[in-house]
Amino acid sequence: MLNLDKLRQEHQKISEELSLPETVKDRERYQQLARRYSFLEKVLNLDKTCSGYRKEKEHLSQIIADSKEDEEIRKMAKEELPALDEKIKSLEEEIENRLFESQEPQRDIIIEIRAAAGGEESALFASDLLKMYSKYTEKNGWKLEMLDSSPTDIGGYKEIVFSVSGEGVYSHLKFESGVHRVQRVPNTEASGRIHTSTVTVVVLIEPKEIELNLKPEDLEIITCRASGAGGQHVNKTESAVRITHLPTGLMATCQDERSQGKNKEKAMRVLKARILEKMEKEASNKVTSARRVQIGTGERSEKIRTYNFPERRVTDHRINFTIYQLDRVLEGDLDEVVNKLIQEERKKLYELKGLL
Repeated sequence: MLNLDKLRQEHQKISEELSLPETVKDRERYQQLARRYSFLEKVLNLDKTCSGYRKEKEHLSQIIADSKEDEEIRKMAKEELPALDEKIKSLEEEIENRLFESQEPQRDIIIEIRAAAGGEESALFASDLLKMYSKYTEKNGWKLEMLDSSPTDIGGYKEIVFSVSGEGVYSHLKFESGVHRVQRVPNTEASGRIHTSTVTVVVLIEPKEIELNLKPEDLEIITCRASGAGGQHVNKTESAVRITHLPTGLMATCQDERSQGKNKEKAMRVLKARILEKMEKEASNKVTSARRVQIGTGERSEKIRTYNFPERRVTDHRINFTIYQLDRVLEGDLDEVVNKLIQEERKKLYELKGLL
């Protein structure tokens, strides 16, 4: 059960500050405090309702334990208890969700998947991860849009870049950043020997238009013919676009669309996300407490998960969590893994804020 004493103290403090004349005069400060006060009011009201249910549960438990009480009344108390437990559990989860979501940016994201160690086998697994995320996105009612890809001749990908938009995408998919390891027997392996390959995944927050306004003179834009395995238009027109941000040296390309204008637009979205990530990483290095509550959500070199095909096993190394449901996971059923990661991060966040 969460300890909300600090939130009650903050609620009281804001209430007092909102009544001060100097606060009323400062419109921006007043609105900021009013929003926070409203949020705290809702959370504390939920907790008040939950406390009422807990007292009711305690009363029912006393009736059940009292051997002198009428048997019919004790029976009725036993029948009411499960429904009361469900109400308490539901309210506690809602309070947790509100507290956790208040810490999270509600933002769209860009995901980059790249084949790493393992050659063609790595590229094939990159394709498997794209399928996994596509199905997970579809199940949650989010929208996935391909931004760029470099397919191989046998159905894999050297690199895939796509955006995911919708409510809660960042809070659920941010944990995917890092190295994903696959252990399986490749189709090309005649001896049946298990190979280990790796794929890297990077999750970027997609900047809003007002957040990152790049100067035209800081950009080098080059157009060229698309290359690699793919559609009929490849190598026929100069539709591919590569944009380089000169001050940082960061670059983004796009060749998926036939239109040069659309490729330029998509490449710019990816470039801005990479620049924002660089800026935020530099800033976050100065704020160590914020990084302490993360569960491997930023280091590209960190091995975060293993997909073992012979054992049908998926292991998330950050929380030492294993499930033997590999097929389900690759079909987009990521909820069990993601929910465990969310729970662990919430625990760390609450400990940091003194709520536990």
